[in-house]
Amino acid sequence: MNLMSGLECQKMEPFKKPPCPAMVPISPVALLFLLVLALQSVWSSASQEQKVQSSPQPEISRLHHPTWSLGLQLYRSLRIDRSQTNTFISPLLLANSLLALEGGAKGSTAGQFHDLLRITKNDKAVGEALTKALKSAREANGTSYTLHSSSALFSKQAPKLEKSFLEKLQTHFGLQHVALEDAQKQTDMEKLQSWAKSGMDGEETVDLELALETKPGAMILANALHFRGFWDRGFYHENQDLRSFLGTKYTKVPMMHRSGVYRHYEDIENMLQVLELDLWEGKASMVLLLPFHVESLARLDRLLTLDLVEKWLGKLNSTSMALSLPRTKISSTVNLQAKQLATLGLVDACNVTSADFSTASSLGQGKLHLGAMLHWTSLELAPESGSKDGMHEDEDVEKPKIFYADHSFIILVRDNSTGALLMVGALDYTDGPAIHDEL
Repeated sequence: MNLMSGLECQKMEPFKKPPCPAMVPISPVALLFLLVLALQSVWSSASQEQKVQSSPQPEISRLHHPTWSLGLQLYRSLRIDRSQTNTFISPLLLANSLLALEGGAKGSTAGQFHDLLRITKNDKAVGEALTKALKSAREANGTSYTLHSSSALFSKQAPKLEKSFLEKLQTHFGLQHVALEDAQKQTDMEKLQSWAKSGMDGEETVDLELALETKPGAMILANALHFRGFWDRGFYHENQDLRSFLGTKYTKVPMMHRSGVYRHYEDIENMLQVLELDLWEGKASMVLLLPFHVESLARLDRLLTLDLVEKWLGKLNSTSMALSLPRTKISSTVNLQAKQLATLGLVDACNVTSADFSTASSLGQGKLHLGAMLHWTSLELAPESGSKDGMHEDEDVEKPKIFYADHSFIILVRDNSTGALLMVGALDYTDGPAIHDEL
């Protein structure tokens, strides 16, 4: 069909309506196709809106909080030789202490701290992120959980530290400075253990397995932490409900139970369940990684990378669950000395001759070095919630998935407002009466 030219259009009578082109009939098949496309567009928009509304939790893929990379890296390095059991650390306290000591370093020594904490030149983002996370943790203390902690820099036969360095250590990072007397190693150990117990509000501490080998000029970073979370919904528990816990030791332990809707994911390929439990008022949450079957955590430890954890957290969905968890307390002591610290990249900081802490002391070049990092941690799994009555009725759920934690699993605790990793650790076994052979 020939189209009218622009000239022919101009010759049309001004008030005469041009004839309408003939309508092409649409077949029923084509009409159905267009209808399906329209419905798919509506469903897609609704689905995206629902995903946004149901995912209020911060994702580490978006936040990239420095505590995650440091915490997972250190956790895996501690678990390589399997000598560490019931290992627990607080990446938040560790990162804060390392950043505090970095402030006294120069040159390649400072550069190695930067690499470990992923700090670029003149980058203040890491320090600001840690400050916000520590503030958030303090605000959640007493509501979502009870937290007793302390951090300090101990020095042994060291030159006098600069007043400005010590003031920043205390006011900005919350680290006290304690000088160890020139005495026998056992005396130093007793002083350190006593300090840790006081920082954990009187909790009994686990003795250090390795002797503390320090040389003159050694600085020791120390952290002590006791954590007890309050659930968003409390668990039922009976002290006489003893069940078998099949860890690296087979023991009897009280179990606590509840049912409800929780965020959950099953990774079939890697054979584990991922469960997120909100703590009271939603300021923090606990993530549990439970293997499908009874096994040591060696396989799961190797899987604990930032990419996989990010994937698991991103796939959590609200699911009807029946939960059973052990009622227990996990205590851990970590003693990182020069060899372990060097594997993290702090080679110069631990070397007596090459360490440069001349910002911490005018005599810091070759006279000060990082001798060790000590970390005492205690975490309780208890039934109480944060509500006044301490208990909520079970939700009415149908055909719930079973999460029965009667064997070793990994625990992560994260701050929900900043995304920081407060704690990460492994429950390899529970304390209790032994029942039979170990794994």
